[in-house]
Amino acid sequence: MKRLPNALAVATLAVLAAACGGASAPDEIVLLTHDSFAVSDGVLEQWEAETGIDVKVLQGGDAGTMVSQAVLTKDSPIADVLYGIDNTFLSRALDAGIFLEYRAEGIEQVEPGLDVDDRVTPIDFGDVCLNYDKAALGDAGLAVPGSLRQLAEPQYAGQLVVENPATSSPGLAFLLATIAEFPEDSAYPWQEFWADLRDNDVLVTPDWSAAYYSEFAGGGVGNRPLVVSYASSPLAGVIFADPPPQVAPTGVVLPGCFRQVEYAGILAGTDAEPWAQSFIDWMLSRSFQEDLPLNMFVFPARTDANLPPEFVEHTQIPPSPASLDPSVIGDNRDQWIEEWTEIMRG
Repeated sequence: MKRLPNALAVATLAVLAAACGGASAPDEIVLLTHDSFAVSDGVLEQWEAETGIDVKVLQGGDAGTMVSQAVLTKDSPIADVLYGIDNTFLSRALDAGIFLEYRAEGIEQVEPGLDVDDRVTPIDFGDVCLNYDKAALGDAGLAVPGSLRQLAEPQYAGQLVVENPATSSPGLAFLLATIAEFPEDSAYPWQEFWADLRDNDVLVTPDWSAAYYSEFAGGGVGNRPLVVSYASSPLAGVIFADPPPQVAPTGVVLPGCFRQVEYAGILAGTDAEPWAQSFIDWMLSRSFQEDLPLNMFVFPARTDANLPPEFVEHTQIPPSPASLDPSVIGDNRDQWIEEWTEIMRG
């Protein structure tokens, strides 16, 4: 049911209607996002109160599935705004032409390097990194790895669990981290590194949940002390524990991380372009940006957004995470995944 607009909503709608040639406001806009989307109670309601328009959240699986859905339906889009596409899949969406150009209000406050294309707005970033369970690693008599290359050494045999890059976003990010670390034209190319991991009894799971909660010692029931996860994962181990520990039981291996940036964009074919623009602006506002860390365990894109104290205490930003140009990823992603699959088959 459409909301009764308050005075602010009436003014906002008047501005938006003028931008749309006097067209009437829609009852709702639809946000297509991934299954990890989460915000605090009352946050989406802020924009709804300002505009008098409802927001329908349509969760479309993981990032890859969501993007595929948007591409397949581009001639008759199922949403007005898409949020959660990251730099590992960005080129697929840009090549398919699913977004309209828009420069969001507040874009000048975004962390340098995140703003890469006028068709999408950076909303947040995080880093895929190796995590380790402190107790389990100590019980195995192992030191924290100081590099990715150490993972192929005999002492780490049977200690690591990773996600399949063909089915998992962090799995793909980790594969990209290894490609950046061990280029094909180097003395030790990434294909050789993965063959060594295979021979060192690396365990591959289809997704992050299976890796973290079923096989990783720090997830509760597994016994492997090393897992591909996120730089912010130790924070989750603190705030969701009962009682919360003073020190996180897991840690992050900072070398070998890969930076993931999440973007939002206006889907071409929307009938609510000015209102979609307003929603993008709001996602880049400090009120939304400051709600992100403790809900989705990511860093806000805005440099002037305040971080919660828990986030500051229990998370680290890797000093030099790996990255690859989205166009390079787009040109090679499928081939790299096919090569990886053949290597792991042995």
